Amino acid sequence: MAAPGRHVGHYIQRNSRFLLNNVELLRGHRCFGWTSALRQQAAEANKESTETIVIPRKKTWSKEAVLEALASTVGRDPTAYPYEYQDDPYLAPRTTAEFKLFSLSQEAGRSAAKYFVNSNPKFFTKDFAEPHIPCLMPETVSLLLEEVTEEALNERINLRRVTAAVDMYDRLLQAGTAVSMETTHDLLDLICLYCDRDPLQEGQPQMEDMEESGEEVKRKKTRFGRAADLLRSTWRENNNAERIFNLLPERDTRCYSALIRGMVKHGAHAKAFSMYTDLLNNRLNADVHIFNALISAAPDVREKFNERWDLIAELLNQMKQQKVQPNLLTFNSVFKALRRCGYVARTQALPTLNEMKALGIAPSLATYHHIVAIFYKAASTGKNNTDILHEVMSELAGTSFTCQDPNDVQFFMSAMRICMDSKDLELSYKVQSLVEVGQNWRLLGEPYQKSTYYGRFFSLLCMMEHIDVVLKWYRQLIPSLHYPHHQGMRDLLQALDTDSRLDLLPTIWKDIRSLGHDNKSDLVEEMLALMARDRHSPEVQESFAVCALDVKSVFDEERGKMRLEWSNSSLSNIISLLLRANRTQQAWEMLKLFKSNNRVPDEQLLEDFMSVCHSKRSPGKAVELVQLSGAFCLSATPRLATRALAEFDLTEEQRAVLSELESTEQPSD
Repeated sequence: MAAPGRHVGHYIQRNSRFLLNNVELLRGHRCFGWTSALRQQAAEANKESTETIVIPRKKTWSKEAVLEALASTVGRDPTAYPYEYQDDPYLAPRTTAEFKLFSLSQEAGRSAAKYFVNSNPKFFTKDFAEPHIPCLMPETVSLLLEEVTEEALNERINLRRVTAAVDMYDRLLQAGTAVSMETTHDLLDLICLYCDRDPLQEGQPQMEDMEESGEEVKRKKTRFGRAADLLRSTWRENNNAERIFNLLPERDTRCYSALIRGMVKHGAHAKAFSMYTDLLNNRLNADVHIFNALISAAPDVREKFNERWDLIAELLNQMKQQKVQPNLLTFNSVFKALRRCGYVARTQALPTLNEMKALGIAPSLATYHHIVAIFYKAASTGKNNTDILHEVMSELAGTSFTCQDPNDVQFFMSAMRICMDSKDLELSYKVQSLVEVGQNWRLLGEPYQKSTYYGRFFSLLCMMEHIDVVLKWYRQLIPSLHYPHHQGMRDLLQALDTDSRLDLLPTIWKDIRSLGHDNKSDLVEEMLALMARDRHSPEVQESFAVCALDVKSVFDEERGKMRLEWSNSSLSNIISLLLRANRTQQAWEMLKLFKSNNRVPDEQLLEDFMSVCHSKRSPGKAVELVQLSGAFCLSATPRLATRALAEFDLTEEQRAVLSELESTEQPSD
């Protein structure tokens, strides 16, 4: 049987002549480049006809390729809920507080489910997922090896059982069994990472260190300033990490690295530098992780700004002497430490950045976040204060980033804060354009950070941009990317007022209700005030009246212990809107709410009511209106009575009532 490559060669040789003979017929299509392509193809066919044809191997696609291809064809629906909330739209958060509650509840649910799966793996033995998703399968969380062996120690280390691992290590030493250095490294890393305590297992409550007295808790609160800081573990003197380290017959750089990084992580900065000195005394070289930790801790062991920088520079020189190659986290630690070096930071930041680029290390978003923080002064105003951010955005335009540093997620939020503080709309557009590049939107951070970013961007648009542009962004961002807080909706109302687009207020009110902000009295009051301030066309006044009745239903709703209370302005504005739309009967019913809610109507409102009564020829309503004014002891009562006597055909009884009210002396203010 002939080789398949031979048949292919004969086929190409036979058909290459056809291609050459028909090239001239295709000259009319030269604008598409077909002629040159055919000639090149024919020439290559003749050249390779006598050579062996190598058939390329079959391309192997990843299991996620189809899903990735399908995902690339789907865009974001700006009218839909964010994808993480689409499982239950009824419970979708609409406010910042609900965002936090939803996120905590969602994470608690995941942790509880994971704890149940891991605790009962026998019920989850089948895996139907394709491709296989290891994180959704049960993990081994129970100890299987009970004998005193190094394998049992490794099992406890892999399961992050700090106390059990230390106990097994001690039992091995008591039994005279030597533990390999690799296992010892892993044990020290585990102890130093969790500060000699068992980590809190997912879904399982852990009550530890709760036996402290009230004075001790109060002392810690006073020391740290926030109760949240109590959750941060502190390095204990002579803990198991130090004890095991001191028992080692030989200590290498990895052992020192574990302790130094743990001391820096848990607040023992001075002790970390002491441990580094001990490393040098033992004629060992540090690794890049040790230097990164010490650089970040430098501001905590020096008081003066120049002394802090001198220590950082000394550490960098020692890295060079020990031939330790710095990485991205090294320079990010330098920039982060420079933020605490005051005036020295501005003179050293840019030379450090240039050296970083000279070494071929590409800055991450965290790098630029620290640099901008060094040069930006929140108290200053003017464009010069934002020059550094302008330069950064020009350099980053069109660049796609991946997360390389935990502080990468801080860049966009801080950049938009600077745009907001400086009222720089052009700069905010540049920041938003960078967010839209590739997958940069993933670096907006947690949901509350993402909400803060878009909230600042939208508020800046409302202040600085034309209303048509504001509404375009409003439709793009809400609700698919951002749920505005009630202050953001107030900014939108002000933008509508500035550009005289109050006719859109009823539409915005529907969004206010759907977003759950109809329980904010200041927002509702401003909404009614804007609608009632000026007169508009009959069509607009009718839409305002319908909206006003919907606002009235909000005041009537019972929402547990929370309920909006009527104010003079809210009642007056709703009545004015109803009167302008010729809804006299509904306005009259609203007027009665003044008395039931112990409110006093505005005199101008009563004058408007009298005018409506005159146009409707309703003397009975006019008399009742004057009586209502008298019941509130308003100074306008005699004037209203005089006007009613002059403008209406009244009965003798009605005239007597009005004459009595006309002669009544009102109490002076």
